[in-house]
Amino acid sequence: MKRQDFRFFHRLRVRWAEVDMQKIVFNAHYLMYFDTAVADYWRALALPYEEAMHRLGGDLYVKKATVEFHASARMDDRIDVGLQCARIGNSSMVFLGGIFRDEELLITGELIYVFADPATQTSRPVPPALRELLAGYEAGETVADVRLGSWAELGADAAQVRTEVFVQEQRIPADMEWDAADQTALHAVACNRLGQPVATGRLLQPAPGVGQIGRMAVARVLRGTHLGRDIVHALVEFARQRGDHEVLLHAQRSAEGFYARQGFAPRGEPFEEVGIAHIEMVLPLRAA
Repeated sequence: MKRQDFRFFHRLRVRWAEVDMQKIVFNAHYLMYFDTAVADYWRALALPYEEAMHRLGGDLYVKKATVEFHASARMDDRIDVGLQCARIGNSSMVFLGGIFRDEELLITGELIYVFADPATQTSRPVPPALRELLAGYEAGETVADVRLGSWAELGADAAQVRTEVFVQEQRIPADMEWDAADQTALHAVACNRLGQPVATGRLLQPAPGVGQIGRMAVARVLRGTHLGRDIVHALVEFARQRGDHEVLLHAQRSAEGFYARQGFAPRGEPFEEVGIAHIEMVLPLRAA
């Protein structure tokens, strides 16, 4: 087993609490490492796990987990947990895992899951949509598509994400979330391969040659993936093709670092909007 066998990796650093009296990782923690990586694997597939499994009509249960030890990890080691969906049967799926320190293989593992009815825990066939998603991801395919369109075309999906993030999570009053600009804005929505909307944003043109991105929202459990970046890039590229010379946005201060990584720079002083600290950020554009 080599690093090249895996598309997916979850990186972590060994903590003091995970080391035993021999000053190596206590053996049971390796199963925890694999389980933590599995949760991140679903995020890599752009799946909000609970909602996705509800839509698929089942859930996954561990049938068997085996670990083979080759070498030990120690406190403060940075290790990478690789996972691969190696086989899908009628109702089961087999994940192979490898824990690496740089190129050194420390641990191998095999996890067997069964797709089952949550109420009775009796097995069910793996749904074709889940089967295709897993096979596609392991083959290198994309897991989410960004669509651009009007409110009439994308409003229902955009509203679902914005309601979850702004109204329910951030407790912004619903009457402050919706405005007339939705009707004239260009909207972007990212949907996973189950058709679930998982991220959104919109683009206005407050002045000639100026684009303004707003209402950026990503499903809570999928933050830290590429979805927000993909929404921003799609809207920026539309503004560029439209001939805009700059794109601005009002970033929540907690998201300032994210927008800086997309090339935006702060402009002016911080301010409050709907009771949340914001700062204006701007990205100059060049013609394509």
